[in-house]
Amino acid sequence: MFKQQNYLALGAVVFVAIVLLSLPTRATSRLKLAVGSWFLPLFGLAGSAQQLPAGLADAVLPRRELLRQIDTLRRENQQFKSQAVQTAAIARENDQLHTLLGWQKTAPWKLKLANVIMRDPANWWRTVQIDLGARDGLRENLPVITDAGLVGRVSSVSLTRAQVILAGDPNCRVSAIVENASRDMGVLIAGGTLDTSLVELTYLASSANLKPGQSVITSGLGGIFPKGIPIGQIVDSRSVEYGLYTDARVKLNANLGSLEQVWVLFP
Repeated sequence: MFKQQNYLALGAVVFVAIVLLSLPTRATSRLKLAVGSWFLPLFGLAGSAQQLPAGLADAVLPRRELLRQIDTLRRENQQFKSQAVQTAAIARENDQLHTLLGWQKTAPWKLKLANVIMRDPANWWRTVQIDLGARDGLRENLPVITDAGLVGRVSSVSLTRAQVILAGDPNCRVSAIVENASRDMGVLIAGGTLDTSLVELTYLASSANLKPGQSVITSGLGGIFPKGIPIGQIVDSRSVEYGLYTDARVKLNANLGSLEQVWVLFP
């Protein structure tokens, strides 16, 4: 039985060989191409398997080298972050200067930058201390502003620092004008509230034409604050003292609760 199967297999192989040899040349080439395409993926896989160890050897780095590269990248990242913070600070200062120079063109005052170094712990929202003093030319009653508007005035001076009373403090009264058709004039006083962004504008005429959003600026009267410094905007108003005059609440432009740098004005 076994021999008979061998004979049959041998006969089949001989038959296939005869058929292949009798095929035309063009048909034989196509058949070879088809058979070769069946085994091509296996050849490619074998080649990749031979190249894989060499590629892994090139890609895998020692742990010490990887840690060194990670540490280098971390330091570079921290350096880039520091540079970004410095660039942002410079950009903010340039924006402030552009704003202040635009106002300075209308008034012959010089500007000197100061850092806020301390707040009054007992009444911190009404006074601050700055890092300029008598040696820097400071004296009492010099106006203090930010690029947003009025901050207050210098109240006392030592050699290296000075105290600034902020707008809204009872000791910092400011003559102000409402920028409306009638140019209503009043006096900026303490707001009587814990909200440092709100102050009172009082002694306005009973006929004052006040509307929310109207701008308020310094009038230039009183000899301390030059004319035209932005103060804030009208929030609302009410008649007081039996209608003899009008009071208004004003929202300050400058954020007095988060002052970091201010500008002192020198005549």
